[in-house]
Amino acid sequence: MSTTNPIKVSIVEDDAGVRETMSILINGTPGYRCISTFPNAEVALKRLPLDWPDVVLMDINLPEISGIECVGKLKAVRPKLQVIMLTVYMDNAKIFDSLMAGASGYLIKQTAPVQIIEAIAEVQKGGSPMSSQIARKVVQYVQDMGKTSEQTAELSGREHEILTHLAKGYQYKEIADMLGISVFTVRNHLRNIYEKLQVRSRTEAVVKFLGKNRPG
Repeated sequence: MSTTNPIKVSIVEDDAGVRETMSILINGTPGYRCISTFPNAEVALKRLPLDWPDVVLMDINLPEISGIECVGKLKAVRPKLQVIMLTVYMDNAKIFDSLMAGASGYLIKQTAPVQIIEAIAEVQKGGSPMSSQIARKVVQYVQDMGKTSEQTAELSGREHEILTHLAKGYQYKEIADMLGISVFTVRNHLRNIYEKLQVRSRTEAVVKFLGKNRPG
């Protein structure tokens, strides 16, 4: 890694100890430089544009604005910015939401320091570094897509319409008004959707639907 043109890294993390540890690790490695650290998303969103890094290490569980929402806002103004989630969360929803928001990598905080440094270099080269546990979950998700495809194919045209509106955040009353049907009918359709997709909640239904219908 070139020391004359180091990879510039910023850290968004509410734990002061983690921020300091990561900063020391990055600045102590030839070819890397930590140019800024932020305790929350609000400060990061204001100050990152003043001196853009190459790579951002982003925590998820931040006060007020979450790390996932912060990624989405940053990518909206700087699409080529590389973001690696560095978090304790390993649940599917957090992984899915982070990647959909624009994160290119996902590491758990127990990741060895040398692997974090390697991940920064990898994402800068266009890779998508992930902890092995996360990679397995992503592989499982892809394998499950075939099953999801069969399930979503069973949905009627009206059920697809309702799920599309749900995915956009509309409430049942709003969907009923837009489609010219009653809230009672919307709820009936939802019961059928849950049964066909084998889910138990609106969130699970939308996640399955978005997974199947996400842009290529």
